[in-house]
Amino acid sequence: MTRLLVGPFNRVEGDLEVTLEIADGRVASAHVNAPMYRGFEQILNGKAPHDALVIVPRICGICSVSQSVASARALADLGGIEMPPNGQHVTNVILATENLADHLTHFYLFFMPDFTRPVYAAQPWHAEAQRRFAPQTGDQVRAAIAARQRWFELLGTLAGKWPHTQSLEPGGSTRPVEASERTRLLARVREFRGFLERELFAAKLEAVGALSSEAELQAWHAQDPTRGDFRLFLTIARDAGLAALGPGPGRYLSYGAYPQPGGRHAFAPGVWHAASNALRVLDAAAIREDATHAWLSDAGGARHPATGVTLPDPDKPGAYTWSKAPRLAGEVVETGAIARQLAAAHQLVRDAVARHGGTVYTRVLARLLELALVVPRMEQWLQQLVVNDAYCASEALPDEGTGVGLSEAARGSLGHWVQTERGRIVSYQIVAPTTWNFSPRDSAGTPGALEQALVGTPVREGETTPVAVQHVVRSFDPCMVCTVH
Repeated sequence: MTRLLVGPFNRVEGDLEVTLEIADGRVASAHVNAPMYRGFEQILNGKAPHDALVIVPRICGICSVSQSVASARALADLGGIEMPPNGQHVTNVILATENLADHLTHFYLFFMPDFTRPVYAAQPWHAEAQRRFAPQTGDQVRAAIAARQRWFELLGTLAGKWPHTQSLEPGGSTRPVEASERTRLLARVREFRGFLERELFAAKLEAVGALSSEAELQAWHAQDPTRGDFRLFLTIARDAGLAALGPGPGRYLSYGAYPQPGGRHAFAPGVWHAASNALRVLDAAAIREDATHAWLSDAGGARHPATGVTLPDPDKPGAYTWSKAPRLAGEVVETGAIARQLAAAHQLVRDAVARHGGTVYTRVLARLLELALVVPRMEQWLQQLVVNDAYCASEALPDEGTGVGLSEAARGSLGHWVQTERGRIVSYQIVAPTTWNFSPRDSAGTPGALEQALVGTPVREGETTPVAVQHVVRSFDPCMVCTVH
């Protein structure tokens, strides 16, 4: 058995190292290290509750809106504040803008460029992949960057800027939308729709979103296997064996995405268990963070985030990462677009996961499907705005209390837990999507989702940064700065 340290990874937000034990040309075990500690949870202690809305977006420059939304929901829960419908719709549009930009960035800039590597030179699609996805110079990479830039103009109108947007409040959005602005916003969404329908899918979004089985998807793909970037991905995924690469734990967590007036979600919450093919009700009280193998104090054992502690212990024996190990009812779960669509009962994703499991292929498939599913919903949310109605409920926060804000970032389930006393924050704990997916072993020695997914991954002779390992890691799209905040 040989040991290989892979990292730092490029095209990953933040620092990441993975230690692999390799036997017979495959990964026998993996330890995932988030080597950068930042301490936002400590920074927030002693601050006024509203200060969190300024501080937490700075956790990350890629998913800052997601942090803002979770924080605003935690403060809303603390104060018993309910958003008016306009505020709910605009908040959803703001969050969806960032989430879809993340999906686009992941596919074109982070994931697909790996298939332009020389190791795939013998594949019949390699030259086309290079033309489309070569880093910085690929035709589709350049087109996606331009589309992403135009897409973010939505946030210029709705939120003033991106990243570190400051228009979101516990009661909604402080930026009302005038009738003429709504027309311009809809035009921008439809422009993005045009890019997706022309370049990514080469089909109407509704037609892609309506695909309900692997058989339908394969028949659609067979019509023209390289027309549109989605079909080319399907061709590559088949030839590269992505459907069998990087199997996850088989349990999938979603807090529910894009809440609607009346209490429902556009994508329902729940925990999908692949073994029983069943969706179970989410019990957030069953969440625990285990710090056994983190460079953090684990006094008192695994804790619920509401009573969590984040105290550095850099010399702790047996530790190998700054990330805690979140568990749900003691079990490892995976989170992300694949979890959202399993919980929301998208039939294509459920069929694909039933056939292949949670793998590199099904993770990327779910993210691309969300682009097709969410853009039409954004058009609906903008059309549902009522001009001159309230966008934000203004309510004072209590001096003492607790609150929780659960949200879905592009990479998965994000939770903020806050406690205040005498008008100041005395505890603020965050569990990010990559904390779930890239967690270390827990007190029972059970590996986290990525650590499990890497086992069995092939390593070619002489590889120092195995391409298959990179495919598995990138399929989760890690945001390491959020992992340890």
